[in-house]
Amino acid sequence: MKIGYGWDSHEFKRGVPLKIGGVEIPHEKGLGGHSDGDVLLHAITDALLGAIAAPDIGTLFSPSDTRWKGADSSVFLAEALLQLKSAGYKIVNIDSTLILSDPKIGPHANAIRERISQLTTVPADCIGIKAKTPEGMGTDNAAIAHAVVLLEETSRTVRRKVSKKRRSSLSN
Repeated sequence: MKIGYGWDSHEFKRGVPLKIGGVEIPHEKGLGGHSDGDVLLHAITDALLGAIAAPDIGTLFSPSDTRWKGADSSVFLAEALLQLKSAGYKIVNIDSTLILSDPKIGPHANAIRERISQLTTVPADCIGIKAKTPEGMGTDNAAIAHAVVLLEETSRTVRRKVSKKRRSSLSN
């Protein structure tokens, strides 16, 4: 088993849609960033990459690369999932905490959970979505996301390990 942790933050900006967890949320401001600014998908992506000791999201999808300008953050998550599969791991669960003053996440939490479930194939009841307010921390014009993932080796990888043990015992 492996554990990964990721976090991200973006400042609110007028004139862009607000996307959190792959869901567009009605609000007068969105999150600025080189891509669509989806802090939650960015944090989950970094948690997955970190758990398998892969390069982080900024290294794989450099903000200086114009290909990623305005990109849907699900593209970044999809790449992390490919790397995860290649490393022989799958997601057991995802837990996250959003920190922002506004909008309230509660009314959107189930839609966010379902969207992340669709993107990752993790059952929705294994995805935690929590939200807190910054309470005087001076981050009222930003959204912050923290994410933790638990991974386990896939059965394919486990079978390979078992077969190596078997080969070793047969050759003795």
